[in-house]
Amino acid sequence: MKLFCVGVDSYSLGPLRLAPLALLDWANAHGAAGVHFSDGCRPPGQALDEGFLTELRRCAAERGLYIEWGGGQHIPFDTTTWQPRDLRPINEAAARQARTVGARVVRSCSGGLLRWSDRAPMTEALLRETARALRAQEPLLTELGVVLAIELHFEFTTFELLRLFELCGAEPGGYLGVCLDTMNPLTMLEDPAAATERILPWVVAVHAKDGALRMTDLGLESFPTEIGSGVVDFERILARLATLDRTVHLSVEDHGGSFALPIYDPTFLSRFPDLTATELARLVHLAHAGPGAIAPLDRADWPQHCASRLQRDIVNLKQIVERWTSSAGRAT
Repeated sequence: MKLFCVGVDSYSLGPLRLAPLALLDWANAHGAAGVHFSDGCRPPGQALDEGFLTELRRCAAERGLYIEWGGGQHIPFDTTTWQPRDLRPINEAAARQARTVGARVVRSCSGGLLRWSDRAPMTEALLRETARALRAQEPLLTELGVVLAIELHFEFTTFELLRLFELCGAEPGGYLGVCLDTMNPLTMLEDPAAATERILPWVVAVHAKDGALRMTDLGLESFPTEIGSGVVDFERILARLATLDRTVHLSVEDHGGSFALPIYDPTFLSRFPDLTATELARLVHLAHAGPGAIAPLDRADWPQHCASRLQRDIVNLKQIVERWTSSAGRAT
């Protein structure tokens, strides 16, 4: 029976302004099994050199904590100006840092709500340029033994990521993978469980986040919730992750804010060409069947809630893992 470790993602605790070693202490004190430094880490007043990274690795090992790394990029443009950007030095630095701290996974996250903007290039053009940039980095990432884990974020759907990997000539278990954010598919008009199934062979890391949908005058709105109070089917997702031949850690991520999904706008909806009527109906059902009394937490209010909510998230996810493990054990 596969056991899942529940850790924490550093982005969620950003308002606490904890230094990297203090983040390890916070995780240890609150029952987390590790830290996913989703944007790498920048120790205040200290160089991010081999000495510091070696010390970070040692401190994590002493506490029995895993480390996963970030700072990777995959969109070869500055997404504010759309000028070309060379990703190799960015990803090489992140990969070398990851190797020093003993992490095999480097999270890559390059942009925001790209198809919400009329200024962004068409998705197919982004896929071609992203594939061109990533293919050139295969020898480097392979040599360093690091997987560039593209987060399920707001650049590409799972359908499009599969096309990206094909364009790259990549195979699961190689230099490219996926950081599965369990809530973000809602914002990309995908059911989280179905999205997990589509991208499953590529998953090397998990941002465990719950979320919900609600109907608005424009269509739908997605937003994060405390784990256990949203519509993400964690037990179904765990069952699929358990079939992988590798260990994946569940790093809790949470934050405030919400995302408008104007599905009544034909132009917006046309930007999701793989969306089927069946999956859209599923999303509308989740909006109606979800926790109606729960509303989004404003991003400006997140700092005062982040520590307590992350603590509850960790406890809640551990309970979900325990229930799933118990039920899976009875079924075998």
